[in-house]
Amino acid sequence: MSGPDPQPGAAGGFATTRWSIVRAAQAKAAPEAHTALSALCTAYWYPLYAYVRRHGHDATAAQDLTQEFFARLLEKDGLASVDQSRGRFRSFLLASCKHFLSNERDRASALKRGGGRVPLPIDGAAAEGHYGREPSHDETPERLFERRWALALLEQVLGRLRGEYEASGKGRLFECLKGRLAGDGGTPYAATAAELSTSEGAVKVAVHRLRKRYRELLREEIAQTLDDPADVDDEVRALFAALGP
Repeated sequence: MSGPDPQPGAAGGFATTRWSIVRAAQAKAAPEAHTALSALCTAYWYPLYAYVRRHGHDATAAQDLTQEFFARLLEKDGLASVDQSRGRFRSFLLASCKHFLSNERDRASALKRGGGRVPLPIDGAAAEGHYGREPSHDETPERLFERRWALALLEQVLGRLRGEYEASGKGRLFECLKGRLAGDGGTPYAATAAELSTSEGAVKVAVHRLRKRYRELLREEIAQTLDDPADVDDEVRALFAALGP
């Protein structure tokens, strides 16, 4: 009972990342750079929405401002704002949003949801429902952004892992084992083996493979948000630090 085969480049070295494509092509805003930037923004827009909300903007204003920020970022000349000193996409995104908000003197004039442009499939109702479940204590906007960034990245990884198992006809196996990604608590191995009509040893092997592939995908996803994949280890540590108390 084996998991899906690892994808090329999943372990060891990484192919050119989306963020490095953006960095390399910023001068001419090449189509591949726009596509890479759009993919990153689509995956990680909610942390910025939460950041804007925590700055005191109501739901409608936060949706308008977040959409307008991304609309401007994804325009032809938006790549010109990329700061070469910021090798991490999350750092660039947060700094750019801070600059954008500081320049928005008249909040009421913010173009609603990008002024008719729809750069990202932002679901305002879902975003606000998500935000309503955020802790109500005095967590800073920056701290909330970092934590939501980390959680969004982990959700991306889990989604990719689920997709791989489903594509290989092992969706049921994934659903039975996913709870063990964080540890060995919960359903005993023997009970899981009975549910899957296999041996306890086979389940343990499958869990090992699941965790290994999860770690590979986590590193791969993180690398996509970095200019230099050599920084992956540092970013992994930062990610889990953001999830701490």
